[in-house]
Amino acid sequence: MKGSYSELVIVTSGVLFLVLGRYYSVGDDWADALVFYAALPVAVILLLRRNPLDFGLRPGEWRVWAPYVVVTCLVALPVLYGASRIGSLNSYYTVRGFDLGAYAPRIIVELAAWEFIFRGYLLFGLRKRFKEGSILVQMVPFVLLHLGKPELETISTIPMGLYLGWVAYRGNSFWPAAIIHIFINITFRIFANWV
Repeated sequence: MKGSYSELVIVTSGVLFLVLGRYYSVGDDWADALVFYAALPVAVILLLRRNPLDFGLRPGEWRVWAPYVVVTCLVALPVLYGASRIGSLNSYYTVRGFDLGAYAPRIIVELAAWEFIFRGYLLFGLRKRFKEGSILVQMVPFVLLHLGKPELETISTIPMGLYLGWVAYRGNSFWPAAIIHIFINITFRIFANWV
Protein backbone atom coordinates (compact mmCIF):
# COMPACT_ATOMS: atom_id res chain seq x y z
CA MET A 1 0.00 0.00 0.00
CA LYS A 2 2.83 2.39 0.77
CA GLY A 3 3.99 2.42 -2.85
CA SER A 4 0.55 3.39 -4.11
CA TYR A 5 -0.29 5.88 -1.34
CA SER A 6 1.14 8.88 -3.19
CA GLU A 7 -0.68 8.01 -6.44
CA LEU A 8 -3.95 7.44 -4.55
CA VAL A 9 -3.65 10.85 -2.90
CA ILE A 10 -2.79 12.54 -6.22
CA VAL A 11 -5.67 10.99 -8.19
CA THR A 12 -8.22 11.52 -5.42
CA SER A 13 -7.19 15.08 -4.63
CA GLY A 14 -6.87 15.94 -8.33
CA VAL A 15 -10.44 14.82 -9.02
CA LEU A 16 -11.64 16.57 -5.87
CA PHE A 17 -9.99 19.85 -6.90
CA LEU A 18 -11.51 19.62 -10.38
CA VAL A 19 -14.98 19.08 -8.88
CA LEU A 20 -14.56 21.86 -6.30
CA GLY A 21 -13.42 24.21 -9.06
CA ARG A 22 -16.72 23.56 -10.84
CA TYR A 23 -18.95 24.17 -7.82
CA TYR A 24 -17.16 26.87 -5.83
CA SER A 25 -15.69 30.20 -6.71
CA VAL A 26 -13.17 32.49 -5.06
CA GLY A 27 -13.70 35.21 -7.66
CA ASP A 28 -13.10 35.26 -11.38
CA ASP A 29 -12.45 32.13 -13.47
CA TRP A 30 -8.70 32.81 -13.50
CA ALA A 31 -8.63 33.08 -9.68
CA ASP A 32 -10.65 29.87 -9.32
CA ALA A 33 -8.24 28.03 -11.62
CA LEU A 34 -5.23 29.41 -9.77
CA VAL A 35 -6.57 28.21 -6.41
CA PHE A 36 -8.15 24.87 -7.34
CA TYR A 37 -5.86 23.77 -10.18
CA ALA A 38 -2.50 25.12 -9.04
CA ALA A 39 -2.29 26.24 -5.39
CA LEU A 40 -4.15 23.28 -3.86
CA PRO A 41 -2.22 20.68 -5.91
CA VAL A 42 1.06 22.34 -4.87
CA ALA A 43 -0.09 22.18 -1.24
CA VAL A 44 -0.70 18.43 -1.60
CA ILE A 45 2.70 17.98 -3.24
CA LEU A 46 4.31 19.70 -0.28
CA LEU A 47 2.26 17.59 2.17
CA LEU A 48 3.55 14.49 0.37
CA ARG A 49 7.06 15.89 0.97
CA ARG A 50 7.81 16.05 -2.71
CA ASN A 51 9.31 18.83 -4.78
CA PRO A 52 6.73 20.79 -6.85
CA LEU A 53 9.40 21.28 -9.52
CA ASP A 54 9.27 17.51 -10.14
CA PHE A 55 5.68 17.92 -11.36
CA GLY A 56 6.59 19.47 -14.69
CA LEU A 57 7.28 23.00 -13.46
CA ARG A 58 10.86 22.96 -14.73
CA PRO A 59 11.52 23.84 -18.39
CA GLY A 60 12.45 20.19 -18.86
CA GLU A 61 13.86 19.10 -22.19
CA TRP A 62 12.99 22.32 -23.99
CA ARG A 63 15.07 21.36 -27.02
CA VAL A 64 12.78 18.34 -27.37
CA TRP A 65 9.46 20.10 -26.83
CA ALA A 66 10.08 23.48 -28.49
CA PRO A 67 9.82 22.10 -32.07
CA TYR A 68 6.51 20.42 -31.18
CA VAL A 69 5.17 23.73 -29.90
CA VAL A 70 6.22 25.61 -33.04
CA VAL A 71 4.91 22.98 -35.48
CA THR A 72 1.66 22.51 -33.54
CA CYS A 73 0.95 26.24 -33.49
CA LEU A 74 1.70 26.60 -37.21
CA VAL A 75 -0.51 23.63 -38.13
CA ALA A 76 -3.21 24.91 -35.79
CA LEU A 77 -3.55 28.30 -37.51
CA PRO A 78 -5.57 27.18 -40.57
CA VAL A 79 -7.43 24.57 -38.52
CA LEU A 80 -8.48 27.18 -35.97
CA TYR A 81 -9.51 29.61 -38.68
CA GLY A 82 -11.68 26.95 -40.33
CA ALA A 83 -13.14 25.86 -37.00
CA SER A 84 -14.00 29.45 -36.13
CA ARG A 85 -16.35 29.42 -39.14
CA ILE A 86 -18.33 26.42 -37.85
CA GLY A 87 -21.66 27.69 -36.53
CA SER A 88 -21.74 25.92 -33.16
CA LEU A 89 -18.18 26.94 -32.29
CA ASN A 90 -18.53 30.48 -33.62
CA SER A 91 -21.75 31.18 -31.73
CA TYR A 92 -20.33 29.73 -28.50
CA TYR A 93 -17.15 31.84 -28.62
CA THR A 94 -18.32 35.08 -30.20
CA VAL A 95 -18.52 37.82 -27.59
CA ARG A 96 -19.93 41.27 -28.18
CA GLY A 97 -17.21 43.88 -27.62
CA PHE A 98 -14.44 41.29 -27.26
CA ASP A 99 -11.44 42.95 -25.56
CA LEU A 100 -8.25 40.96 -26.16
CA GLY A 101 -6.25 43.18 -23.79
CA ALA A 102 -8.55 42.29 -20.89
CA TYR A 103 -9.09 38.67 -21.96
CA ALA A 104 -5.50 37.52 -22.63
CA PRO A 105 -3.96 38.00 -19.16
CA ARG A 106 -6.87 36.25 -17.46
CA ILE A 107 -6.95 33.29 -19.85
CA ILE A 108 -3.17 32.86 -19.68
CA VAL A 109 -3.36 32.42 -15.89
CA GLU A 110 -6.47 30.23 -16.13
CA LEU A 111 -5.10 27.89 -18.80
CA ALA A 112 -1.65 27.66 -17.22
CA ALA A 113 -3.37 26.46 -14.03
CA TRP A 114 -5.57 24.06 -16.04
CA GLU A 115 -2.52 22.64 -17.72
CA PHE A 116 -0.72 22.29 -14.43
CA ILE A 117 -3.39 20.08 -12.85
CA PHE A 118 -3.59 17.83 -15.93
CA ARG A 119 -0.14 17.87 -17.55
CA GLY A 120 1.74 18.63 -14.33
CA TYR A 121 0.09 17.33 -11.18
CA LEU A 122 -1.66 14.25 -12.59
CA LEU A 123 0.78 13.36 -15.37
CA PHE A 124 3.99 13.69 -13.38
CA GLY A 125 2.39 12.58 -10.12
CA LEU A 126 1.46 9.25 -11.73
CA ARG A 127 4.38 8.89 -14.14
CA LYS A 128 6.68 6.87 -11.91
CA ARG A 129 4.08 4.17 -11.31
CA PHE A 130 2.10 4.20 -14.58
CA LYS A 131 4.76 5.38 -17.07
CA GLU A 132 3.08 6.31 -20.40
CA GLY A 133 -0.26 5.20 -18.92
CA SER A 134 -0.28 8.48 -17.01
CA ILE A 135 -0.90 10.18 -20.37
CA LEU A 136 -4.20 8.33 -20.68
CA VAL A 137 -5.19 8.96 -17.07
CA GLN A 138 -4.76 12.74 -17.30
CA MET A 139 -6.70 12.89 -20.58
CA VAL A 140 -9.94 11.52 -19.08
CA PRO A 141 -10.74 14.37 -16.64
CA PHE A 142 -9.51 16.90 -19.23
CA VAL A 143 -12.17 15.66 -21.65
CA LEU A 144 -14.85 15.51 -18.96
CA LEU A 145 -14.29 19.15 -18.04
CA HIS A 146 -15.14 20.08 -21.63
CA LEU A 147 -18.62 18.57 -21.40
CA GLY A 148 -21.20 21.26 -22.08
CA LYS A 149 -19.05 22.95 -24.71
CA PRO A 150 -19.76 22.40 -28.43
CA GLU A 151 -19.67 18.72 -29.37
CA LEU A 152 -16.86 19.10 -31.90
CA GLU A 153 -14.64 20.79 -29.32
CA THR A 154 -15.35 18.16 -26.68
CA ILE A 155 -14.57 15.32 -29.08
CA SER A 156 -11.37 17.05 -30.19
CA THR A 157 -10.14 17.13 -26.58
CA ILE A 158 -9.65 13.36 -26.68
CA PRO A 159 -6.78 13.39 -29.20
CA MET A 160 -5.59 16.82 -27.99
CA GLY A 161 -5.51 15.66 -24.36
CA LEU A 162 -3.42 12.66 -25.38
CA TYR A 163 -1.16 14.79 -27.59
CA LEU A 164 -0.60 17.48 -24.95
CA GLY A 165 0.09 14.77 -22.38
CA TRP A 166 2.55 13.06 -24.72
CA VAL A 167 4.41 16.32 -25.47
CA ALA A 168 4.60 17.14 -21.75
CA TYR A 169 5.72 13.60 -20.90
CA ARG A 170 8.32 13.53 -23.66
CA GLY A 171 9.56 17.05 -22.88
CA ASN A 172 9.54 16.46 -19.10
CA SER A 173 7.58 19.68 -18.54
CA PHE A 174 4.01 20.91 -18.51
CA TRP A 175 5.05 24.19 -20.18
CA PRO A 176 4.73 23.07 -23.82
CA ALA A 177 1.14 21.96 -23.19
CA ALA A 178 0.38 25.28 -21.52
CA ILE A 179 1.88 27.27 -24.40
CA ILE A 180 -0.03 25.27 -27.02
CA HIS A 181 -3.34 25.47 -25.14
CA ILE A 182 -3.00 29.22 -24.58
CA PHE A 183 -2.09 29.76 -28.24
CA ILE A 184 -5.08 27.75 -29.43
CA ASN A 185 -7.51 29.53 -27.13
CA ILE A 186 -6.40 33.09 -27.85
CA THR A 187 -6.02 32.51 -31.59
CA PHE A 188 -9.46 30.94 -31.83
CA ARG A 189 -11.02 33.82 -29.89
CA ILE A 190 -9.38 36.30 -32.28
CA PHE A 191 -10.65 34.40 -35.33
CA ALA A 192 -14.16 34.04 -33.89
CA ASN A 193 -14.46 37.66 -32.81
CA TRP A 194 -12.36 39.78 -35.16
CA VAL A 195 -11.71 37.97 -38.44
